[in-house]
Amino acid sequence: MSSRTAAVGDAPRQRASRLSAILDLLATEGRLSVTDAAAQLTVSEATIRRDFAELARRQLVTRNHGGVVATSVAYELPFRYRTSQNDSDLDRIAAAAVALVEPGAVVAMNGGTTTTTVARSLTAREDLSSRGLTLVTSALNIAVEAVLRPHVRCVCLGGIPRPESYEVTGPLATAGLSQLWIDVAILGVNGLSAREGATCHHEDEAAVSRLMVERARDVIVVAAESKLGERAFTEICDAAQITHIVTTADAKDPRVAELRESGATIHCV
Repeated sequence: MSSRTAAVGDAPRQRASRLSAILDLLATEGRLSVTDAAAQLTVSEATIRRDFAELARRQLVTRNHGGVVATSVAYELPFRYRTSQNDSDLDRIAAAAVALVEPGAVVAMNGGTTTTTVARSLTAREDLSSRGLTLVTSALNIAVEAVLRPHVRCVCLGGIPRPESYEVTGPLATAGLSQLWIDVAILGVNGLSAREGATCHHEDEAAVSRLMVERARDVIVVAAESKLGERAFTEICDAAQITHIVTTADAKDPRVAELRESGATIHCV
């Protein structure tokens, strides 16, 4: 293959990576000028103008004089989702969980601050430009962000949303999910122990998460140290059904040792 042919073949991947990076910058800044974007991404201003035009065509940004602004959604996310965006513990959990997912995978996620951070990290991966990713989620806020990614096919389950978590539940959610096969389910929980397994506060949310486990080949539970050894109201799955656990607990924590004996691979971050 000639060098010219290789360059042409790489162009779509490079552009997809830039578009994703521009969306990341807009998520933080709210607005972006051509000059600033060109400097931060180390490309020409002409390239950035073409990228801005493409994002505007897809209705992902709004053009203004000299740059773009983020396209606003119809509602504000709950306060706890906005304040969790710079949590270092969640960032460490997200980095470790994302490393366990292969490009091209079908990934299911429930809602919560931890899975929201994981979803942001996962959908921003540059290597998705080659094989993409399918994200199936019961959380409306995760779907709203994921749909902006050019190489993510986002499947948002139907159902009745819970205002506190933006998770959809009920027969519409389970009916849709029951028709899908999942490679990896990434679940946030309210409690996790070797004896009681993964648990959460609401039985309707647990029913959707439980079905994700049943339809998935691998199950990753993401949980802060405070969730270990705790038991919430209703069961999601047994500890033996969990493939990986990503947690901020210390590797020498007795609760970690108990969960390791159940068969899960533990990633302490």
